[in-house]
Amino acid sequence: MVDNLRIVRAIADYQFGKGAGNALFPETCKFLLSKNGKIRQILDQNVRIATLKADSGLLTLSIEGARRLQKAFPFPKLRVVVLNEVSEFIADGKSVFAKHIVLVDEKIRANDEVLVVNEKDELLATGKALLSAFEMLELKKGVAVKTRQGIE
Repeated sequence: MVDNLRIVRAIADYQFGKGAGNALFPETCKFLLSKNGKIRQILDQNVRIATLKADSGLLTLSIEGARRLQKAFPFPKLRVVVLNEVSEFIADGKSVFAKHIVLVDEKIRANDEVLVVNEKDELLATGKALLSAFEMLELKKGVAVKTRQGIE
């Protein structure tokens, strides 16, 4: 088990930045494994924190995982910030359109896992960036983040 914890912490540090592994995965984590023994989901107190994708070897976050990263990293790291007016729409799990974005962590690249927050830094959703930070701010049309899970 300790090896699994070390593995997912290393992946999180690589994917989200130094310190993410410890912020996401405490010693109390449990692992759901595939038939061939590969890590699939990481749980803490029976709540899913993240899923390890078989195709990329990277993590997708649950809302609980996103909350942990939001606490661990200062604003605006890992975040896509949207207008307060669209908060409810995004929290329902709808996609984030470029025209609604007001601020972005400049290090975000297309395909990164991101936290979607409103202007008050309230967590709305977790998702996958379809555009880079630069494109999100420059473009005024199209989907910028495909929402995986809204808080509603």
